[in-house]
Amino acid sequence: MDFLDDPEPHRPENRVLHRDDAPIVDLSEVDDVRPNVGIQAIDELLELETMGAKLWHFEPGEEVGYHAHPEEEEFYFVLEGEFSLKLGPADDPEYVTVGPGTFWAAGPYEPHGHRYVGEETGVVLALGAPPGNDEVLNPYELESP
Repeated sequence: MDFLDDPEPHRPENRVLHRDDAPIVDLSEVDDVRPNVGIQAIDELLELETMGAKLWHFEPGEEVGYHAHPEEEEFYFVLEGEFSLKLGPADDPEYVTVGPGTFWAAGPYEPHGHRYVGEETGVVLALGAPPGNDEVLNPYELESP
């Protein structure tokens, strides 16, 4: 799915892109896409083929719900703001509050989610591989390791 309004986004010379040149798309205006946050689709603009790369923009209280994927491995880096993470199995999740400069990751079948708890806009770099529409799993339906 292309989140960008322009059907043929400009491919930057040598696939170099400054953050300020990537449009922010409000996902609340895109049908059947969650979460309802703003994103910069860096992967689409740079025409990445084997990984997803997005900058997620969160307002206070917005979140990526607790979930897991059967194939995708996800990697996150907090650029701005403070987030509350929910990580691990549904019968014993760990809650961690993190801020700028923090990395976290979730592999296949590893439940995870995060809520923005800061007061200004928060920004997270989210990388995932393989890219695409990997199934979203309900952690409460998974067996604990």
